Amino acid sequence: MLTVNDIMTESRSRLADLIAIVILFLMATGAVMVFSAGASLSYEFDLRRVYEFPGLRQIMFFPVAVLVLFAASAPDYRRWAFASKWYKWPVFWALVVSLGLLIVVLVPQLGTQINQARRWLRIPLGPVSVSFQPSELAKWTMVFFLAGLCARLGPQMQRYWTRFLPVCCVIAVVCGLIVIEDFGTAAFVALISFMMLIAAGVKWWHLLTLLPFGVAGFVAALFHAPHRLVRLAAFLNPERWSGSVAYQANQSLIAIGSGGLWGKGIGQGTSKYGHLPEDTTDFIFAIVGEELGFLGTLGVLGLFIFFVCLGLVLVLRCQDRFGRLLAAGIVLTISVQAALNIGVVTVVLPTKGIPLPFISAGGTSMLLSSAAVGVLLNIAGRSNSGEVDISTYQ
Repeated sequence: MLTVNDIMTESRSRLADLIAIVILFLMATGAVMVFSAGASLSYEFDLRRVYEFPGLRQIMFFPVAVLVLFAASAPDYRRWAFASKWYKWPVFWALVVSLGLLIVVLVPQLGTQINQARRWLRIPLGPVSVSFQPSELAKWTMVFFLAGLCARLGPQMQRYWTRFLPVCCVIAVVCGLIVIEDFGTAAFVALISFMMLIAAGVKWWHLLTLLPFGVAGFVAALFHAPHRLVRLAAFLNPERWSGSVAYQANQSLIAIGSGGLWGKGIGQGTSKYGHLPEDTTDFIFAIVGEELGFLGTLGVLGLFIFFVCLGLVLVLRCQDRFGRLLAAGIVLTISVQAALNIGVVTVVLPTKGIPLPFISAGGTSMLLSSAAVGVLLNIAGRSNSGEVDISTYQ
């Protein structure tokens, strides 16, 4: 005879399984679409240089990401909580490493410049070199850092001078280092950070006091790199810039529109043959629309919406404050990033380099996002465990 505990355990397991299934479907879709979008008339496949082809590279990352997903779901998520001393908190040291890497990547001799931006570090591994994006690590580290700190401080986060402002200074330092080369990711990290502060119960007027500084930083970042102003002007007046800055956005709409209801079929799209820049990364959703049609884009949107619904159920069910904040941060990061990417591809938002989670090509993004969702699976498996003494996990 089933007991109440058995029923609750089965419910937790089912929620974790559903989240894992949704993410696996997204990763599989990404592997297929990146492989299709990576096709080029100028490529001659050479098995000795298999890692150089984005489509094959994404297929290689797929099973690794699955392993990372389930490996990260094994340890108890409360080990990431801020329980005792700051020097015993692994997330603190992850933040220190992230800040160090954000500084290192700005050094011309160390950072790799791609598309006029120095955002990657090259790590040589035998005959190949793997690129690593420190801003991705910083993004996820901030989610874990804010969840742990806000859960530990609790109502003390409403103290403006001694709690709220110091936390905002940490956010400002991280975003300040990122914005030098990556305005989109810096703005995204700031957005997610403040959304998490709101979820933690910070007073609204505290956030409003930062508005003038945020506006000043936004304007300064725009004028620091003139091409950002040009992109904004192209978004506001696309007809004037259709042959230059707005070309990518126009080609994205053409690709999506040409797919119709059913799409041209996987591998049958033509935009990837030099017409649509960044077709395997930031604009992969346009290739989905061209080859899988309106129904295909609805399918991808449906998976993300289903993920958000499952995440909301998890956040409402979790009784542990740290688990609740961490789950909210992970769900917000993935869902808001997906919404921003789709908004850019459909020209609802100005063009920025924000990938579509689990679908766009990029090993750093996929592996770190998989690890974060792995932690989310662990939270789902323990979502009814109630309040516990997390000090035993440090």
